[in-house]
Amino acid sequence: MGDKRMLYIQNGRIMTMSGPVLEHGNVLIRNGKIEAVGEENLLPSDFQGNIIDASDCLVLPGLIEAHCHVGITEEKKGKEGDDCNEMVEPITPYLRAIDAVNPMDAAFHEAVRAGITSVMVGPGSSNVVGGQFAFIKTFGRRIDDLIVKAPAAMKVALGENPKVNYGGQNRMPSTRMAIASMLREELFLARQYLERKEKVNSDFEPDFAMECYVPVLKGQIPLKVHAHRVDDIFSAIRIANEFGIRITLDHCTEGHLIAKEIAQSGFPAIVGPHLASRSKIEIQYASFKTAGILHDAGVEIAITTDHPVSLIQSLPLCAGLAVKAGLPLEEGYRAITINAARICEVADRVGSIRVGNDADIAVFTGNPMETFTETLYTIIDGEVVYQRNDGIN
Repeated sequence: MGDKRMLYIQNGRIMTMSGPVLEHGNVLIRNGKIEAVGEENLLPSDFQGNIIDASDCLVLPGLIEAHCHVGITEEKKGKEGDDCNEMVEPITPYLRAIDAVNPMDAAFHEAVRAGITSVMVGPGSSNVVGGQFAFIKTFGRRIDDLIVKAPAAMKVALGENPKVNYGGQNRMPSTRMAIASMLREELFLARQYLERKEKVNSDFEPDFAMECYVPVLKGQIPLKVHAHRVDDIFSAIRIANEFGIRITLDHCTEGHLIAKEIAQSGFPAIVGPHLASRSKIEIQYASFKTAGILHDAGVEIAITTDHPVSLIQSLPLCAGLAVKAGLPLEEGYRAITINAARICEVADRVGSIRVGNDADIAVFTGNPMETFTETLYTIIDGEVVYQRNDGIN
């Protein structure tokens, strides 16, 4: 069987995403990490692991879904498997995705089959403040073993979802003004809380509802802002600047209408889902062209399926459709690898094939953004977790 701690990929066209394309490249993996990358022979004299011949294949970093609800809204389970939104209270910052994500969800297997090795997953958008996202790997049985970063972001939502959900209950928020006001109040109180905490040492009594904002205010994680419409995007930028915090603009559906202004803000966009119907007013201008227009303006972008809105295995196809609509091909690859890793703030571990990174790699028959391309191998932490057929020597 060889040493399972070692793996060697040889003769592949390797898109490292952090350096040049290697037309006939090799990757040496040891103990779950990438030990060496290059076009020369990298096999050590003591090598006892498995060898994957990637001749005529494309080798990429494992693909990354930057915004989804896999495992927290389970496939085939209906209401019993839906733990995405706590729709009885509009402010729930203390909810943690890791307490609801079920790694047994069939969608994880579909992700692995598509070469997707990690995902940013968390609560939905029914609440003004929904709770804490986590960045996790896609293969395993115990959520604690899959975590790369948790909390990885704090989810907030502007616009139609919280407005309709709570307005329908005859409660705040029923307007966009109320949503923005409630979010401001939370951040204002959290900032006061942090100021008190930093002034007091041993006698300080933590507040469970406020403590979870501390990583946001300290710049350790961003607010992950659900914002489709132009006005909601501008509100997100305005509030972020008021409190000096970082945000990601998730969905950014009308972003192509204000691409220059978004670029000036410096905040990245996670664009999509566009492989779905325009089911509500605020996504009436949804288009695959948005990603390309934002990129051309200088905005760093990633692509999302927002699973289960679009199925997670369609992530590379969504990137391909964005390329078809104007996003440069290279940026299509980046939008589901290194850009997604950078935006999710985990690029020190995933998103590129470079020495020291986690050995999360996918081997394809060709460009995964093309419909007929097949995944041959999916490798997570140096372990082959999917292969199309028996091909390991």
